Amino acid sequence: MTEPTISQLQPMPDDWQRALAVVAHPDDLEYGCAAAIAAWTDAGREVSYVLATRGEAGIDTLDPARCGPLREREQRASAAVVGVSEVAFLDHADGVIEYGPALRRDIAAAIRRHRPELVVTLNHRDTWGGTAWNSPDHRAVGRATLDAAGDAGNRWIFPELTEQGLEPWDGVRWVAVAGSDSPTHAVDATAGLERAVRSLLEHRTYIEALTDEDPETYARTLLTGFAEETGKRFGNRPAVAFELFPR
Repeated sequence: MTEPTISQLQPMPDDWQRALAVVAHPDDLEYGCAAAIAAWTDAGREVSYVLATRGEAGIDTLDPARCGPLREREQRASAAVVGVSEVAFLDHADGVIEYGPALRRDIAAAIRRHRPELVVTLNHRDTWGGTAWNSPDHRAVGRATLDAAGDAGNRWIFPELTEQGLEPWDGVRWVAVAGSDSPTHAVDATAGLERAVRSLLEHRTYIEALTDEDPETYARTLLTGFAEETGKRFGNRPAVAFELFPR
């Protein structure tokens, strides 16, 4: 009996210059995307981050008033490791982000401001595959980002943005969803994997609250495992997977 063929992932498009990553929390991008982002910035592409929250409800032992600023600092340091200098926060409430026009408008405004060709976000579906339930914040932000990529190009949706000087931007060519259980494309993580580990390690306060394992061992084992598993569908090279939605 022959073994089933594993469907191969296609290389991500590379004919673009600007990307905008939109996620819910500090560390969302570091749990899998950072190696791809390092590869992109190495190639001279511009990548900016927009986070819906400051992750202020993410650590049980820290009051949100202390936790939010700390996690913001960790996120900025984490982004710098992979060549990202622009990090913005939308200040929605951590844990209770609501999908709807307000969130779509904030993300559409960010897209108009940054004018990316590629938008990156995190899994917008109910689960991570099977019965592993996804966070409501991830679902809301992922779905709103997919919608806002279109909203950003329509001057009659959120016309107040135009009045604020943010002209429509219909130049988003793809939305790439990380953490999907139905990936279609991948980025070679070989060169960026070590920086991805260091980028995740910048979230040390969060990691130390999450696990008793040594933070570096935790980060390296997790990210290497993800990259190697994805690589089975990408020429046996360590890789970061995305589900790509062309526009």
